[in-house]
Amino acid sequence: MSFNLIRLGVAALAVVASLGVPLIRHERLAKNECWLQLQRVTGQAAMCRDRGRYNEAERLLQPALVIAERSFGPDDLRVSTVLNNLGVLYKYMGRFQEAERVYRRALSITEKKLGPVHPEMATIYHNLGGLAHSSGQYAEGEWLARRSVEIREKVLTPRHPDIARDVAALAAILAERGKSGEAEQLYLEALAIFENAYGPEDLEVAVNLNNLAALRFRQGKTADAERLYKRALAIKEKVLGPEHPDCAMTANNLAVLYRSQRKYEDAGRLYRGALATFEKTLGREHPNVLTCRANYDRLLREMNDGAGGKPRSRATKPKRRGETTCTAT
Repeated sequence: MSFNLIRLGVAALAVVASLGVPLIRHERLAKNECWLQLQRVTGQAAMCRDRGRYNEAERLLQPALVIAERSFGPDDLRVSTVLNNLGVLYKYMGRFQEAERVYRRALSITEKKLGPVHPEMATIYHNLGGLAHSSGQYAEGEWLARRSVEIREKVLTPRHPDIARDVAALAAILAERGKSGEAEQLYLEALAIFENAYGPEDLEVAVNLNNLAALRFRQGKTADAERLYKRALAIKEKVLGPEHPDCAMTANNLAVLYRSQRKYEDAGRLYRGALATFEKTLGREHPNVLTCRANYDRLLREMNDGAGGKPRSRATKPKRRGETTCTAT
């Protein structure tokens, strides 16, 4: 795919060179054609990413970045766009240092070109906040998420879905910081906006149902949490397919809840399915794989220590005493 993109760029240059127009127009036409091709490739990469085909997405984006830099220069906004897409992908792949590197570079380019208060700046702050959340850097993540909300609220109308995404990401970080009251309020606000804008079975709705369920579980509201997890999982399986890592994330969380209720068979079934999906799509060393494996190992140890008498898992021992749920930002 990347080879074809290079050929198309060269072909575009050859075509415009044969036209009887000034050179500056030749260059503009060639660059426009190249950018159209890059947009198609980044769109394909996003589709692969959304379907959990992360390696395939990377094979599209890496050469796209090289071509963007050569065609437009290293400090062009179109380069920033590809960098941001790469950052999102690297975060999904658990490659946090690489994600931060490309996000920071995208932020620098965008601020120089567009200024500090622009929707594109809010997008990158949002993504950096989500990365900090995934890395456990919650104080930094809160600052980044609040900055994203602040910018977006200055440039967009109230109750805009993009503001709701920022608010929901902030809520996930606040929940980790123990600010459950503000987090719950923000989750409910974002959820109402998404349901009104996209309907009750949209993926954005499912992501926020999962996160709200995790918060309710921490609050001891297990019946409500179970209902929310089940609804989130049903939507994700319908939209993404049952073997997507986002489905595995919610399945892991529901398994944590069932383990707390001593519903060991239900918990074990969900853990096994989630772990198989995670390992297939993310590799054995991704943070979500390690979390799910540790959770499943704890379940088996608990069953072995009780009346079940079942053999221990050979999986890696968990680094934390408690089980871990996954939230998305």
